Amino acid sequence: MIAKPFVTLLLLLCATATLTAKRPNIIFVLADDLGWGDLASYGHPQVKTPHLDRLAREGTRFTQFYVASPVCSPSRAAFLTGEFPGRDGIHGHFGSLAENTARAMPQFLDPTRPTLVSDLKRAGYATAHIGKWHLRNNVAAVLGREPPDDRGQGPTPEAYGFDWVGSGEPFGGAGPPDDPYYRARSSRVFVDEAVGFIERHCDQPFYVQLWMLLPHARLNPRPDQLRVYEHLRPGRDFPHHSAAEIYLASVTDLDEQIGRLMAALDRLGLTEDTIVVFTSDNGPEDIHVLNAGHSGVGSTGPFRGRKRSLYEGGIRVPLIVRWPGRVPADRVDDTSVLGAVDWRPTFNAAAGLVPLPGRGQDGENVADMLCGAPRARKKPLLWEWRFTIPGEAVHRSPRLAVRDGDWKLLLNPDRSRVELYSLRDDPTELNNLASEHPDVVGRLATLATTWGASLPASPATPDAMSLPSSWLGLKSAAVPDP
Repeated sequence: MIAKPFVTLLLLLCATATLTAKRPNIIFVLADDLGWGDLASYGHPQVKTPHLDRLAREGTRFTQFYVASPVCSPSRAAFLTGEFPGRDGIHGHFGSLAENTARAMPQFLDPTRPTLVSDLKRAGYATAHIGKWHLRNNVAAVLGREPPDDRGQGPTPEAYGFDWVGSGEPFGGAGPPDDPYYRARSSRVFVDEAVGFIERHCDQPFYVQLWMLLPHARLNPRPDQLRVYEHLRPGRDFPHHSAAEIYLASVTDLDEQIGRLMAALDRLGLTEDTIVVFTSDNGPEDIHVLNAGHSGVGSTGPFRGRKRSLYEGGIRVPLIVRWPGRVPADRVDDTSVLGAVDWRPTFNAAAGLVPLPGRGQDGENVADMLCGAPRARKKPLLWEWRFTIPGEAVHRSPRLAVRDGDWKLLLNPDRSRVELYSLRDDPTELNNLASEHPDVVGRLATLATTWGASLPASPATPDAMSLPSSWLGLKSAAVPDP
């Protein structure tokens, strides 16, 4: 009889050999503020996303994928580092030099720390970043709120190992002030640049990081883009386009450009050898945010919470993965729980790299899940969110959250406002089970608060630990220290 550990090792070696038989190209497409329910393949009743629907038919659609933060900068950092962003002191978005200093944040992601990009460079990949970056302080200088400052702006993406950097990054996603339609045309520009890079590097494995601006506010689609959704205008004589018109037109344009990218892969004969990943950096914007109301109609599907919330709607986002012959086609995976911190170890495995010791160990290699073998996660997912903005009480979550198995616990560092949900039975997070499962609460509370206390300190918004759940009729609880 063969020993069980040997059989397990043999299976792992076979899986790795299958995964790395040929180093695949990797294209990572990241939408900005796209909600879980904003695609037709995720159930949106009005949006037209035929190309992303095709991507879903030719790959697998995952329904339990989590980003590492409910806002963009820390979320993006986790994709690259494989670690929860709070470990780098990135607790919120990179704002102005003064804003970052006030929140005890660095001014940029440390360019000397190992990332997915530096890993893939070791494996001989050509690497490109195109589109939004937002991992340094560069917004304020462009918008004129603060003079340019090298300490604030920080290094450009080239410093992180990218061979080539395309459009978008210098503007932090805002676009040139004198181009009102920059965001409306940005997706086409970015895809054109991505295709050009692929054409120049199709003789070696490549990694293309294509981080879009849409559908982040402020949205200003062109008249031809809006025409698809004219039927959603309140009335023939109504002088303004509805928020639904504006938002859905932007999502459909994003979809159209991804269709052009897929067509280029077909034309170049690279479809079979390329992993295409599509997801979003966090949940959709909230309706009350100044100058972003038209983005506030993004859909979180059945989930509670939005951007800047640790409820599901703020951190659970769509994920579509296509890799013909490896990732099953026309499949929906409602079982696997995946996180942004998994990208680095998973893509390393795809590239045939052996993980280096040291940092970057929060995620796990989920290649088996991607390739059609759902299983339980080995590592919990953890979040912290320290800030609030005026008017968002309805979506304000506790400051810490942890998901382990089907359980999700949210609580404040002082162990107030404890909320426990069984996501298998209650994905909308409305039935707080904390009082019924004190053993689960105790275990996960210790895990979350110990982890939270290990992160670099920074001030929190004064009302970040307030209790909006009480006036929603939701039960809240406190758990004593162990």
